[in-house]
Amino acid sequence: MELWILFGTFVSLLLIGTPVAFCLGAASFATVVYLGLPPVVVFQRLNSGVSVYALMAIPFFIYAGDLMVRGDIARRLVALAGALVGHLRGGLGQVNIMASVMFGGVSGSAAADASAVGGLMVPQMKERGYGTDYAVNITVVASIIALMLPPSHNMIIYSISAGGKISIADLFTAGIVPGITLALSLMVAAYFVAKKRGYPTEPFPGWHMMGRIFANAVPGLILVAIIFGGVRSGIFTASESSNIAVVYAIFVTALVYRTLSFSEFVAATKAAVRTTAMVLMVIGCAAAFGWLLAFLKVPTALVGALQDFSNNPIVILLLINVVLLILGTFMDMSPLIVICTPIFLPVAQAFGIDPVHFGVILVLNLGIGLCTPPVGAVLFVGCAVGKVSIWSVVRSIWPFYIAAFGTLMLVTYVPALSLWLPSVFH
Repeated sequence: MELWILFGTFVSLLLIGTPVAFCLGAASFATVVYLGLPPVVVFQRLNSGVSVYALMAIPFFIYAGDLMVRGDIARRLVALAGALVGHLRGGLGQVNIMASVMFGGVSGSAAADASAVGGLMVPQMKERGYGTDYAVNITVVASIIALMLPPSHNMIIYSISAGGKISIADLFTAGIVPGITLALSLMVAAYFVAKKRGYPTEPFPGWHMMGRIFANAVPGLILVAIIFGGVRSGIFTASESSNIAVVYAIFVTALVYRTLSFSEFVAATKAAVRTTAMVLMVIGCAAAFGWLLAFLKVPTALVGALQDFSNNPIVILLLINVVLLILGTFMDMSPLIVICTPIFLPVAQAFGIDPVHFGVILVLNLGIGLCTPPVGAVLFVGCAVGKVSIWSVVRSIWPFYIAAFGTLMLVTYVPALSLWLPSVFH
């Protein structure tokens, strides 16, 4: 009965349009009252969920990404991407994907990537004769590359949801090869769609111009090296890295490029505060919800049920992926990570799956959910940028879904894609 109250309250509130954080909090409160526990337990779990030092990294990485967008870094990275891959079939579509790889290493956020890169690329693609649906399709699905690359906020949330026992540096490292694999898969899909539709290529700018464009983008690219190199080498923690990223972003945009005005600085600060408040509210309420699931022994029951169903890790991983893909279509990514990690991580470990490997699977899987209706946050951002309906985009997005799903299967069943690079640094 307790689980019926917990999930029933949550789903009912979600269906009537209640914000996810309030759905999670209200469902937890109703279940605690039914169990006869002190209601203050919900607020204690909410507080403990956000009172984690490692979470300090998230607001500062959000802040650094916003500063880089407003400081014109995104445009310079797009220019570099154009010089590198614009001459391939699909031209600006390939540039869009490569720009997502570069900007993802700065922002760590799919929504920020879709907004920044899409805001620059979609209008250009439409002007050059590319279909609006093609431009938005690439923007939306390519943005999830940012989730796999450092400084991915969601990798940090996964580490915390797993009890802080999984190294953030290992997770950052583990996502790099799968992120690049996803980019290559999407570039292949973009090539074939562009060939079928007869889209053009862009002229190669020449090696001299390539050098100038690269030099212009170097200060922005250095931020990626600072974040990854510092955390991976142990010079500073992820939280310290995020603070350094903000200071560096201000230095580059305000003093080197001189593109960040005071009004833009204030706007970036306000946006970071607002986004942080929303993210932490969701994480706190999801922590209370996740604690109740553990209290009601849901993970233990799920492990037993799956062991009764099959002892084959291949089958179990497929089942977990299917469940996560379905959940990802109805909920945002951050609360799902907080809720699903304590449920599915014990299951994965019971079948011998490395927790770092499982973290990459989880983040990539739920990232695909951000691109699917009815609650695909990144899909909404891409459609808003392209000024196009969701239906017209979804009708033609399937080649990119196939590329993303194929990458998910590769990452799931070839652990070396996730675990090889972290092993190099140990």
